[in-house]
Amino acid sequence: MTAPTPLLDFFKRGEVARDVRLLAAAGAIAPRAHEQLSILILLLDDSDRDVRATAQETLDKIPVESLTMFLARSDVPIGVREFFADRGVFPAEMPSLSAEEPLLDVEANEAPPPDEEPADQSRESLIQQLANMSFTERLKAAMKGSREMRGILIRDPNKMISAAVLSSPKLNEAEIESFSKMTNVSDEVLRIIGTNRAWTKNYSVIYGLTKNPKTPLAISLNLMARLNDRDVSTLATDRNVPEPLRAAARRKVALGNR
Repeated sequence: MTAPTPLLDFFKRGEVARDVRLLAAAGAIAPRAHEQLSILILLLDDSDRDVRATAQETLDKIPVESLTMFLARSDVPIGVREFFADRGVFPAEMPSLSAEEPLLDVEANEAPPPDEEPADQSRESLIQQLANMSFTERLKAAMKGSREMRGILIRDPNKMISAAVLSSPKLNEAEIESFSKMTNVSDEVLRIIGTNRAWTKNYSVIYGLTKNPKTPLAISLNLMARLNDRDVSTLATDRNVPEPLRAAARRKVALGNR
């Protein structure tokens, strides 16, 4: 699976409340086809009988043609293919071209979060709008709302909301660069970004995380090794970063000067 899946990771760690697991089991919470199938398969073994039954019902509702075309994609994990092969469902000859939408959208008849806010809507009014939303509405806005919504919700105190932002198919590299520099996001957000190989191919993300005092120290120390000499020198005198990181940068500068 090539796309980041922080939301799926929450389910794997068992950190999701029963009401949210039920929504996911019904197919209502998933930004992409990958996450939807993986979450549903995971919930078949849930400790709650209602969650297990709902997940099974949702899997049975997925159109077979859509499912077989999805299974033909090269980025589908072997475990997912084996799961459906055991049920007599095999990849089609032609793969689906996109997996950016869930295979079953139970909210298709509802109005989705707006892609763009009205031109005259202030940031303050948008913040108030999001504050008045329920948890489920904020979760949906994090996955399918606008860039401005994601910029606000990445700082949501509920870690599952910020994880949903990072799982959004609409998220772009410029947003990740911006998030990496934020000091008002949780360290979990920075940890997720810093441990994602795709995102840390971007030098601006590496530099932003290393300079960010909120980034977990182990990640900052690891990423520092990839900074150029000029940026390491800057880091060595930056009093905003933790002293162990600054000291490591000084040692690297000293070794480079030998």
